[in-house]
Amino acid sequence: MTDVAQPDAPSASDVLYRQRHSAAHLLAEAVLEEFPTARIGIGPPIDNGFYYDFELPRGLTPEDLERLGARVKALIREGGTFEYKTLEPDEARSDFADQPYKLELIDGIVAGAGNEYGDGTAAAEAPVISTYRHGKFEDLCRGPHVTEVDSINPDAFQLSHVAGAYWRGDEHRPMLQRVYALLFSTPEELADHLLRAEEARRRDHRRIGEEMDLFSFSAEIGRGLPLWLPKGTVIRDELEGWAKQVEREWGYQRITTPHLSRAELYRISGHLPYYEDDLYAPIDIEGDEYYLKPMNCPHHHMVFKARPHSYRELPLRYAEYGTVYRYERSGQLFGLMRTRGFTQNDAHIYCTMDQAKDEFVKVMQLHDLYYRALGIDDFHMVLAVRDPDNTKKYHGDAAMWDLAERITREAMDESGIHYVTDVGGAAHYGPKADFIIRSVSGREFAASTNQLDLYMPGRFDLTYTAADGTDQPVAILHRAPLGSSERFVSYLIEHFAGLFPVWLAPEQVRIVPITEHQQEYAERLAAELFAEGYRVEVDRSDNRMQAKIRAAVTDRVPFILVIGRKELEAGTVAVRSRAGDEGAVPFAEFKSRLAELVRTKSLEGAGHLLPSPPA
Repeated sequence: MTDVAQPDAPSASDVLYRQRHSAAHLLAEAVLEEFPTARIGIGPPIDNGFYYDFELPRGLTPEDLERLGARVKALIREGGTFEYKTLEPDEARSDFADQPYKLELIDGIVAGAGNEYGDGTAAAEAPVISTYRHGKFEDLCRGPHVTEVDSINPDAFQLSHVAGAYWRGDEHRPMLQRVYALLFSTPEELADHLLRAEEARRRDHRRIGEEMDLFSFSAEIGRGLPLWLPKGTVIRDELEGWAKQVEREWGYQRITTPHLSRAELYRISGHLPYYEDDLYAPIDIEGDEYYLKPMNCPHHHMVFKARPHSYRELPLRYAEYGTVYRYERSGQLFGLMRTRGFTQNDAHIYCTMDQAKDEFVKVMQLHDLYYRALGIDDFHMVLAVRDPDNTKKYHGDAAMWDLAERITREAMDESGIHYVTDVGGAAHYGPKADFIIRSVSGREFAASTNQLDLYMPGRFDLTYTAADGTDQPVAILHRAPLGSSERFVSYLIEHFAGLFPVWLAPEQVRIVPITEHQQEYAERLAAELFAEGYRVEVDRSDNRMQAKIRAAVTDRVPFILVIGRKELEAGTVAVRSRAGDEGAVPFAEFKSRLAELVRTKSLEGAGHLLPSPPA
């Protein structure tokens, strides 16, 4: 064993990172005091604090969390230091002999295949086994940590919640209890985060989706396979219809491809055998292997290849709302946000190399059009490029990648949209630009992608006849501005808090007759609106007027038309919008307003403009 100064790290200058890293050790120390037989896993810092995984003799209760949180705060106030040391493998195994998860991590470090979190080790130097000690508690860790424990602000710390987590993310390994904690620099920052978290909870698409009857899941059908209910289907269909109209105006042609394919297609594309774990198991059909479609790209390539093409036809833009299936692990499934079956707003553009940059810029302009129309203004791009030090995961040669990255970067610079670079995040066939959007509650979503692909044309022999009569490879752009219907609708549910703009609202108008004497008039108005394509319902219940209005507000209907004796006699309707009571107006005048809101896809009354959804 050697006592040395704690090492530097990329985040060593980030004081808050060090504090969160250190507080994770204090939590493990508190847990072992409470549960001496506990087995401890890993405890990394995360964006808003940290977590630590434990195998415990029983499930933790809210009272346990309160007690453990108080103990961590006491440890902070008691102070002390973190002492760093390095160990030989045998010494480390001896020190952690009663901690099997740590022993597994030590073996990974010794083998050069991991670090104290079980992640791959990028460092080129020989593996180092190191620990940090605070008081009697010592944990496997490479650091960095704070020097003085009381530099952590105990009033900016709070244990958050407990969740289940498979060891090393493997569903075949033990399920541990993951304790999440929040830690910030000041109490004010913690309070701000808690407000945002509460807003996110109120806007959670799973909660609102259930309240509004938008979608459901069935154990008989299977996890991660959503059922779109009638009201949810309205939102999905309206978005899809809009996208198809816009794409037609922008020069796209619609195609349709099968839901499954022979395995050979995915061998050509390179997805087999490298991504086989992400596909559903193959289906044997007459002695041949078939897979459920995991992506639309190879199918679209075969559409292009079905006929010869001249340079005069390019660019060709093929679009499809294509349904795909991927085997997401159970622990990764999350409402509509992460599913095993989803329908993508997909398209592939086949063009000459000279056209590639302009087409890339046009796709980004299409993103901008959609986002502005939906009131999405908080977004940025991530340019994902290959890691030059780890090229084994990528197909193609260096020259191809240099050209693809140069064209992509020039297009992104020309767009004027802010972006950051992610080295190592590229697809296996080319660089990509991911659009990251932030919801009102602060949650970020990877919404869509735009990719330049110079590799697949060679794999699929996708060529066109150039002006000189020679066959030349096309360049391919993969794009999906509205992502998948599932993910994008889940984002919009949270973005609007279920208070959709009129054109997207599952129910646009609720007519409320005060008594049965106005029922016939209400039905006549509803029939007129329905005939003109609007989504309208009449409240036919025996409830009192205020109860009917409350029900419509709860259902998040944009317009409530109240009809009493005066309205019946005058041929008017009393309009209540999300802004409040607007008084009586002629029915024709209301219809004209409704038509204009739908025609222009107005955001009037939409939930992203409101401070929070209804309680």
